[in-house]
Amino acid sequence: MKKWGDRVKKVEQLAQSFQLNPLATCYKPRLWPCQPSSVWKLFSRQNVAISFAQSCKEAVHVFALEKENTSLGQRIYLVTSYSELWHYYRTYPQSLMHCYEVIPEGAVCKLYFDLEFHKPSNEGADGKTMVSSLIQYVCDKLMEVYGVACATKNILNLDSSTEEKFSRHLIFNLQNAAFKDNTHVGRFIQAVLQPVLGVGMNSVVENSETRSVPESPQIKKRKQEERDLRFLQVKNKDGQDCLFVDLSVYTKNRNFRLYKSSKVGKNAAFTVADDNKFTAEKGISAEESIFLASLVCNVSFTGQRILTWDVPEKKESKTSRPKASPKVDAFVLTVVKKDGIQGSIRRWNYFASEQLLVYDIAKYRWCENVNRFHQSNNIMIVVDLKAEVWYQKCHDPDCRNFRSSSYPLPQEICVSYIMDEEDQAYLMDDAGNIEPGRAPNQAPQSVVCPEEESVQVWGDAQDNQDYIKSLDDFEENSMEISDQLLLNCMAEFDSQ
Repeated sequence: MKKWGDRVKKVEQLAQSFQLNPLATCYKPRLWPCQPSSVWKLFSRQNVAISFAQSCKEAVHVFALEKENTSLGQRIYLVTSYSELWHYYRTYPQSLMHCYEVIPEGAVCKLYFDLEFHKPSNEGADGKTMVSSLIQYVCDKLMEVYGVACATKNILNLDSSTEEKFSRHLIFNLQNAAFKDNTHVGRFIQAVLQPVLGVGMNSVVENSETRSVPESPQIKKRKQEERDLRFLQVKNKDGQDCLFVDLSVYTKNRNFRLYKSSKVGKNAAFTVADDNKFTAEKGISAEESIFLASLVCNVSFTGQRILTWDVPEKKESKTSRPKASPKVDAFVLTVVKKDGIQGSIRRWNYFASEQLLVYDIAKYRWCENVNRFHQSNNIMIVVDLKAEVWYQKCHDPDCRNFRSSSYPLPQEICVSYIMDEEDQAYLMDDAGNIEPGRAPNQAPQSVVCPEEESVQVWGDAQDNQDYIKSLDDFEENSMEISDQLLLNCMAEFDSQ
């Protein structure tokens, strides 16, 4: 009996040790058991989360979470894939109900709007009509400025209005076109709304001299637009003049609230507006299609035309990009400066959805497809930060679908090589609860055991040996257990 009692005590000590130091210290969900290990990491700082996401070989993105019962404005940053988030977004609505997409600085993105006004201060304002008028005006401007066709079926219209506030998000899912980044989106919107803003470029100043001069067609058009856009002028809750369009949402690393999410402490989540005309993608559920369409940075590199709003080149170069991109620039220049030809980088675009840096090259037209220099069409150098390779594509119509062989990037410019990963600050358990994680470099808690024996910390070499020995003991002794006893144990377990 003493031997049996010692064995029971040892099992209890091991159980206590495993509870304090479990096999998996962080929750890593999978959509199904056969799927490779997923990425699901939570951080307290946005810059750390962004750096970690850029170092991952998986297609991951950064999202911000507001947690209940925390200080106002405090956010946790989640790194995971679109599919993973959508799956668990529905599974754990309580812990993931206040979720925002982080729009990375410098990333190619969709055209988007945040619209709102205070209802009591704007009695008689028809929000639906205002949204419809704005959509038509912006679609006209997209065609006028870029030659890009857009219809209501391409625009996702989300609503989170309350009795006090009218609130909408518009996300333009243009066909094969997107903006270079959200600062270019902001510049475009500011430019096309100049008639109602009344300041800035091309503003019309009327005085005694200009009144006597016949108005040009441009001035007449601008005045008509100013009259047409007066519906965008609203009052805030203090009665001050403001704009229906929020122009503050085009800053770097902007947090943009997701479909089905509400602000912390609020119950107004974004849902599909009843006047929405967006056509959901076929092949997946309507709900998932809307979720993916609502993501501002869910833009693929393939076939995209990049829209810009011209700015001086010296300002353009200040736009931030992924970690180590200056080194990537230098490497790309070594590729296009050789054999006496001084190629250069004309411009670049960053596709955050696929972690691709796409360089348009000037003065260097060597194409691997034709094994010679093109006479007029330029080439592209595509740097895949996830796969840590680069390859060449071409603007020539005959080579449009061509992609060269992939070549490895030098190790010193790979994001995974320079990334100094920090431990995640928060963990999610199997029930979806998010709690503070173990501090970085914190040693596992030790278990106080009797002096005659100590419990090994889970994960070392001795544990592996003990685990193998336990398996051997089980295999040797399992034949002594009758089938009837096993069935009785199972029945007893099911009844509890």
